[in-house]
Amino acid sequence: MATMITSECINCGACEPECPNTAIYQGGVEWDFNGAKNPAIADGIFYIVPEKCTECVGFYDHEACAAVCPVDCCIPNPDIVESEALLIARAQQLHPETTFGNDFPSRFRTEGAAVPVTAPAATAAPAPAAAPAAAPQAASAPVAAPVAETFSLSLPDANEWEVPINCSRCEGDYSVPFQYFRIGVVFYCPHCTASFVVTSTIYKNVAKTIDGFYARWTKAFTEFQEKRRRELEEFEEKQRQELEGFSAVLKKIAAGANPPGRSHPRLSMFGFQRVG
Repeated sequence: MATMITSECINCGACEPECPNTAIYQGGVEWDFNGAKNPAIADGIFYIVPEKCTECVGFYDHEACAAVCPVDCCIPNPDIVESEALLIARAQQLHPETTFGNDFPSRFRTEGAAVPVTAPAATAAPAPAAAPAAAPQAASAPVAAPVAETFSLSLPDANEWEVPINCSRCEGDYSVPFQYFRIGVVFYCPHCTASFVVTSTIYKNVAKTIDGFYARWTKAFTEFQEKRRRELEEFEEKQRQELEGFSAVLKKIAAGANPPGRSHPRLSMFGFQRVG
């Protein structure tokens, strides 16, 4: 989101020299862009030009104006939502003489922040394909198809996790998605409108906690699924051996039977087989 200055501004001017893009102007002063003058956006208070604001992407890992504002009136503009790619492209346009490497500072990728992860798919490891059931034979015994497992419990995406906030003024509780919980972003209590600024320490602690929890969750599911996979393989092997044994017994029984019409060897009175 582009940054904006609210009506709570006290015109202290602390934010203006901190902006790396000269996007902040005193109320009533025209703003310039590519050598052209443009009408002031506000008269009584300082204002930020959205076309020149990069949320400090490319220069800092936080919004510099919000960090120095004594009354927390530099906040994200909910009407102008912009991606990191768009903001760094704007920074390159505003500063053609500057080279921004792949590791440029950004509040979207603050050092030490947890990388957004997706909850592990709670499904069992795929089992080997089962052979179709057939009549018992000694050469190839049928293999029973394993029952696939599914888990109803899963995690939401880390960016959707709700971060709880307790208002220091009225002690009311509210929460915000981790996706917007970034250094320098200001949130306002829905109960009393008191502001809450995300500092680098708070952000890193929250990000580390979420990242650690997701890592433990993923590890637990992986270990459980591996254990179940081994148990399933052992059970299948035992059942396969039992099927092979049953097939051999059945073949032996079938081979010993005398179906109707088969001639029987004739024995003499002395027990010898007679020929002819």
